[in-house]
Amino acid sequence: MSDSFLEWVLPAAFFLDLLIGDPRNLPHPIRLMGKAISFSEKWFRKRPFSEKTAGSLSVILLVSGTWLICVAALTMASAVHPCLAMVVDLVMIYYALSARSLRAEALKVYVAIKQKALNKAKEQLSKIVGRDVEPLNEAGVVRAAVETVAENLVDGVIAPLLYAALGGGPLAMAYKMVNTLDSMIGYRDERYEIFGWFAARLDDTVNFIPARISAIVISVAAALVRRPFIRTIKTTLRDGQKHLSPNAGIPEAAFSGALGIRLGGPNFYRGRLVEKPYIGQEIHPVRVEDIRTASTLMIVSGMIWLVVCWAFQMIL
Repeated sequence: MSDSFLEWVLPAAFFLDLLIGDPRNLPHPIRLMGKAISFSEKWFRKRPFSEKTAGSLSVILLVSGTWLICVAALTMASAVHPCLAMVVDLVMIYYALSARSLRAEALKVYVAIKQKALNKAKEQLSKIVGRDVEPLNEAGVVRAAVETVAENLVDGVIAPLLYAALGGGPLAMAYKMVNTLDSMIGYRDERYEIFGWFAARLDDTVNFIPARISAIVISVAAALVRRPFIRTIKTTLRDGQKHLSPNAGIPEAAFSGALGIRLGGPNFYRGRLVEKPYIGQEIHPVRVEDIRTASTLMIVSGMIWLVVCWAFQMIL
């Protein structure tokens, strides 16, 4: 198969995600990953290992297993026909991306607020954030929606495109397994603080470079959507490391600077108040339109990074 066809796999996967998102009536690899993680946790907790060792072995097995299964699938597809291998690779990358679904879920919150249905907005928000939504007022709901769009730009767009450009569908899917592990067992609570330690550290590691790339990409995207480029850069440099996570604060600070709103601050998680520093300056109070602007900024950022990754592939 000509390399010229392979070069189109990455943009094709990206725009396929933008076009159809995640069809709910089709099986999704992330759901299978979730079941595998739950099974692995139960199995390893019964073994005679320390909790940290059990959790670490579970993560290593699941991530390496995901990569090997995807490589095997590509190899078998290639043996049938090179075009089939290209389609399989495209589908893997497509499933690793989540730009459309992220935008759609955020806009459901936006629509509910516009309809003056705050409880409905909280219900929609609860599907995409980990914090407790009941204590939030309208401004808190908007702030949470913007923050999750910013954070998930890295998890759902920037990082998957980077790893797909470096290692195709198998590496992109291995990344999604790491990301799913972190979302399921990477908590700092009594159950997972030790067992999920390695999952959380690995997620921090694989997102370290993508998060910092996002600062540049978001700043350029901000300029393209007529938002202050310099303020976005300055806010990221000043506040990007204020977050408890080594990575999440960077895109949040960039979005804060671009939108001119203050993010972060204390929130409740599973009934427990967690004090977090504020990120950015309040140029104006948060308003519902910030959700739409954040969603647009996320899509434009994704397109910019797609061009960069595609150019990288073309050069290689």
